[in-house]
Amino acid sequence: MRRPEERISGSELELMKVLWEAGEALPLAELRRRLQSGFAWSDTTVKTLLRRLCEKGAVGQEKRNVYYYRALVSQEDYRGWAAKNLVDKLFRGSARELVAALVKSDGLSEADLAELREMFRVEA
Repeated sequence: MRRPEERISGSELELMKVLWEAGEALPLAELRRRLQSGFAWSDTTVKTLLRRLCEKGAVGQEKRNVYYYRALVSQEDYRGWAAKNLVDKLFRGSARELVAALVKSDGLSEADLAELREMFRVEA
């Protein structure tokens, strides 16, 4: 069986970002308010996305005076899965090839490179 983070679609990810940023359970009205800046989704669309996320095990709901929704998948877990998935799909599992592509395309600044060097120095 696939892990919940493997099943999150692009639209669902936008809801997850709001929940991760909030760091707490939110009611539908608050989720909609926080989504308004970037998305003109109807209540029905947001409810459908939340229902799907709940079915996938990525979001939990709790009945208070209204339903509150909270992320069950952490942003860290999702990022780890997404990074590994990207490396597997585009770079045949080679993180070195990913970094090489970023360096060649100027995708890493000097500050990024210095931070990576320090990270490897500390973890080595």
